[in-house]
Amino acid sequence: MKNLFDITGNVTVITGGTGVLGRAIARYLALNGAKVIILGRKEDIGARIVDDINNEKPLGSIEFMKTDVMDQEVVQANCDAIIARYGRIDTLLNAAGGNMPGATIGPDKSFFDLDPEQFQKVLSLNLTGTVIPTQIFLKPMVAQGKGAIINFSSEAAFRPLTRVCGYAAAKAGISNFTAWMASECARKFGEGIRINAIAPGFFLTEQNRDLLTNPDGTYTERGRDVIRQTPFGRMGDPEELCGTIHYLMSEASRFVTGTVAVVDGGFNVFAM
Repeated sequence: MKNLFDITGNVTVITGGTGVLGRAIARYLALNGAKVIILGRKEDIGARIVDDINNEKPLGSIEFMKTDVMDQEVVQANCDAIIARYGRIDTLLNAAGGNMPGATIGPDKSFFDLDPEQFQKVLSLNLTGTVIPTQIFLKPMVAQGKGAIINFSSEAAFRPLTRVCGYAAAKAGISNFTAWMASECARKFGEGIRINAIAPGFFLTEQNRDLLTNPDGTYTERGRDVIRQTPFGRMGDPEELCGTIHYLMSEASRFVTGTVAVVDGGFNVFAM
């Protein structure tokens, strides 16, 4: 019987692949046979990630390409180079994103302190930074009649988390965009194109580490609030995203589109 979870040779592109979550996913996929291309802005970090993964002798392959997800010409050049080398693109993971201080509302501030310019930048990076790669990498998928796109939503798309005003608005947009694209692609390009999203719970990354933990590693007040509302009673390990990603990009989910898969230790279903 065919192994529905076999991703050997799957040509997988990961935007934002130099972040904590992106690199963990890239490592897992490469070790399990995928041909992984990390797209990111930081060449030094990308090169180090590639070297580290190659030292583990992956069944697949790993490489880095510099990109700017807000620049259509740059992303198109990335796509052209990948097609020239591999002849196809099977999976796109839109993991690029981030936040800015001016788009957050701290305990000592109010909505009137929101910086509209930084709010717009956060919307653009997270939402438009997902739309542009999707538009470009979707084309070869349509041409080959098959492909999977996995967007990165967030818990903030489901629940109005305090502080993260801009980030939450952008991630809610990604969830909506995912649903819209799933229907659009299925109706116009056939059932071979699947669009889904993943919504990670709380994982320690370079962006939120100072917000959730103190220098000595203990949790801040906000970190303790997160743990209190997470039935599993802990933060997630980046590798715990890999199984869901694997499922959504594999033939095991070939009748699944338009979903947002939550990986959060129960945070989203917690109630007093």
